[in-house]
Amino acid sequence: MARGPGSITLQQLHYFIEVAAEGSISAAADLLYISQPTMSAAMKDLETRVGRALLLRSARGVTLTADGAEFLGYARQVTEQAALLEQRYLGRPPSRRLLGVSAQHYSFVVDAFVRMVKGSEAAEFEFSLRETRTWDIIEDVRTLRSELGILYRNDFNRNVIDKLLRDSGLAFHPLFLAEPHIFISRKNPLASRDRVTLADLADSPRLTFDQGANNSFYFAEEILSTLSSKQEIRVSDRATIFNLMIGLNGYTISTGIISDDLDPEIVAIPLDVDERIEIGWIGHSAIPLTEQAQRYLAELRAVVSGFGVALLG
Repeated sequence: MARGPGSITLQQLHYFIEVAAEGSISAAADLLYISQPTMSAAMKDLETRVGRALLLRSARGVTLTADGAEFLGYARQVTEQAALLEQRYLGRPPSRRLLGVSAQHYSFVVDAFVRMVKGSEAAEFEFSLRETRTWDIIEDVRTLRSELGILYRNDFNRNVIDKLLRDSGLAFHPLFLAEPHIFISRKNPLASRDRVTLADLADSPRLTFDQGANNSFYFAEEILSTLSSKQEIRVSDRATIFNLMIGLNGYTISTGIISDDLDPEIVAIPLDVDERIEIGWIGHSAIPLTEQAQRYLAELRAVVSGFGVALLG
């Protein structure tokens, strides 16, 4: 069948996906073993066929326009379905699995990621998991560096987070509500308590995750971020924060969901405050999730429900 003047080929979709992933036409061309002029011409032809600008070009590479971000979601869906057809009817091996997830520092996110990777039937895959700052999570998903982001909202930061997501073309999807807990070392004197109060923590170092240049009370990973503390230490990764809990009897405030397998020296104790933490995932409003992203969310829900936490939605 002849190809119409406005039709799009699977090859163009594959090229576009690689360009978006690499953020560079030349890097995508190298990856696919074609010349840079050929890749550049293919992208210009694709934009002509769809009648929209999909890429913003600069000396540093390319980024997606709003139309390009939406187009990428559909391109991924089409190429996934084509791969499934080839696998089913032509006996082709399963296609290479791709997924990027950016998240605040939660062990249940890692648990679910481990389950997803172990359960993958693909002979080849390329997965990424970034534990990073709140602002960077939103930027990762907005620019499609990651398909999913995992973060929290509460009454304090809700309006700011929701506006930022709205302005970025993203949406928040609630997963569960958590009662605030403190994470502390098993050797901490408070570890034997059924509950603790803020007064109990007055003389302990408060450990928080650094938010970098975009530091703001609204972007803090921990609730009650506006409360002053006599001793405060900011860190950049979860391994360091756990080491400081053990070495300095410090604490951080989080969801209470913690894996004994991944974090055996840390315990969660309920914090007696009138607050709730709403954990959810973010993604592009106009882009359907890939099957791999849906698999990850299914594992995430399974991990959370395994702790006896009621899921939302």
